[in-house]
Amino acid sequence: MRWLWVMVRTLWVLPTTAVGLVLALIATPFGARWQWRLGVIEVYGGLLAWLLEHGTLLQGGALAITFGEVILGRSPAALDLCREHEHVHVRQARRWGPLFLPAYVIASVIAKLRGDDMYRGNVFEREAFAVSDARKK
Repeated sequence: MRWLWVMVRTLWVLPTTAVGLVLALIATPFGARWQWRLGVIEVYGGLLAWLLEHGTLLQGGALAITFGEVILGRSPAALDLCREHEHVHVRQARRWGPLFLPAYVIASVIAKLRGDDMYRGNVFEREAFAVSDARKK
């Protein structure tokens, strides 16, 4: 019956995962590499490295970003550094399913309206940092 649970969970998160898969497929001819780690697809390098460094709203860019069960990273080293943090987002996406991306955007707007940073003040990021920072101690 475990396979049934995995199938239902995968279908629930599929709309969000599809975004990551499309970005990964677009980046593949431009040097991106794929790997399977800890139950998710990780894609890194090539065009993704440039996009994560220069194509985000974060100062200095991002080392990685998660869409459902796909983690996009600058490099294998970047993925190693932030894997725990990104896996919190994988679990969040599995919990929220197709509502995750809209909920994430709304949480960023709420953070901004409260006067917080849109990234660090986002409740999803707070949870991810709390878990990953606690494990580093």
